[in-house]
Amino acid sequence: METKLTLKLDQKVINSAKKYAENNNRSLSKLVEDYFKNLLSENTQEEEYPPLVKKLSGIISENDLKKLSKDDDRVKYILGEKA
Repeated sequence: METKLTLKLDQKVINSAKKYAENNNRSLSKLVEDYFKNLLSENTQEEEYPPLVKKLSGIISENDLKKLSKDDDRVKYILGEKA
């Protein structure tokens, strides 16, 4: 069921969106609908990792990384520290 929706937006945004829609052979309503669908699907989908990543996840603890080498830039990156 389609329902009308009224939005208040900056005029420049509206004009740009209309040009974008026209250049892509779509209606402005379809752009907005697709945006909302995409936004909602991102919030409901769990991130899917490849099997190898799932298998390796958690294999090295933070303490193990700290023991390796505090001067190793790769370890700093994994720990989220500045290299």
